[in-house]
Amino acid sequence: MSTKQSVVKQPGFLALWIGQSVSAVGSQISGIAIPVIAVTFLGATEWEMGLLTAADTSAFLIFGLLAGALVDRWIKRRVMMIADLVRMLAVAIVPILWFFGLLNIYQLMVIGAVLSVATVFFDVSYQSYIPILLPKEYIGVGNARLETTGQISGIAGPGLVGALLQVFKAPLLLLVDAFSFFVSAVSLWFIKDREVPKIKADRKPLAKEIAAGLNFVWNQRLIRAISFTTSTSNLFGTIAGTMFALYFFREEYLGFNTAAFGLLASIGSIGGLLGATITPKLIKIFGEGPLVVLSAIVSGCVQLLLPLAWYVPREYALVLLGIQVFMTSILALTYNITQVTARQRICPEHLLGRMNASIRFMVWGCMPIGALISGSLGTLLGVVPTLWIGALGGLFAASFVFFSPLRTMREMPQKPED
Repeated sequence: MSTKQSVVKQPGFLALWIGQSVSAVGSQISGIAIPVIAVTFLGATEWEMGLLTAADTSAFLIFGLLAGALVDRWIKRRVMMIADLVRMLAVAIVPILWFFGLLNIYQLMVIGAVLSVATVFFDVSYQSYIPILLPKEYIGVGNARLETTGQISGIAGPGLVGALLQVFKAPLLLLVDAFSFFVSAVSLWFIKDREVPKIKADRKPLAKEIAAGLNFVWNQRLIRAISFTTSTSNLFGTIAGTMFALYFFREEYLGFNTAAFGLLASIGSIGGLLGATITPKLIKIFGEGPLVVLSAIVSGCVQLLLPLAWYVPREYALVLLGIQVFMTSILALTYNITQVTARQRICPEHLLGRMNASIRFMVWGCMPIGALISGSLGTLLGVVPTLWIGALGGLFAASFVFFSPLRTMREMPQKPED
């Protein structure tokens, strides 16, 4: 039996697989509905969109390192269950407030901040959980399977959501996302694993445990280079992405509708599915290190299509945006599957939570900063110049992995560097 087939038979993997696939559908819905609510229902300005995006990502900067140290002390599956239930309640509040006519942009920011905190704990636990659930030889295949089915779940979802937005109000669709978090929590409840809480006698002060995670990431030159590339890409990607809903929906810019927005998201999911599917084949062709470098370089170039869509006739603008989101999704999956699997192999199990939290602190902690920069630039310079700044800045992100040993390393290490 091949590794691909037998990974499904590993205890607990199937339940995790099903739960995260359903959750991916819900995430597609909220990813579309929340910007639509902010721009079309609440009339958000450039600065308010910057604040909203900052709130949605702020917890990685504020709580990311603490979450890693705590997750390494706790049972990760339980942390994910609690985070799912918190996110379920937070998302469900939006349609309730809207129904009673109470919803405003600042409430949406507060709810986004709550979701951000819960997501920090879930994501740090999730990326640290796969090596606990699966033997080392199954980690890469397991990551690819989870990413592939997550993308499959997202293909039909966004297009359907775009169509449903023509009939139903965007806040009501968030109830589906709330239900998906409930399904994810239930699926995790059925999993039995070998993890136990860290013995209290083995615990060090939180500051020392956080420092151990940061030191590990800094001292591993491959992980350090990947983290710098991802951080730079996310910073400038957030600068551009924060303005995207305004750019896409407002009549003075592209003036597309929600159905077109859903179509773009579906195209992105198809690209992500393709990326997850072909990553193992590309690793065999290029090698692990060169694939990370190539993905980062091409992804930076593709981002230029985003502001370029402003300078072509409107009927071609959607084509350019479709190419941009399709290629970005492919390259994000080839990059992430390869480097995440390598990180999980390199890192000792007792440091997994802190390693992932340290990286999340670096690569996602820059996003609220990018969002605030974007809101300021959008207010001062306008939406299109802000998109250009984000796209051009992202071109330099690949330099960190390009000028590292990854460029010629066909196979990543199996253990930490001395």
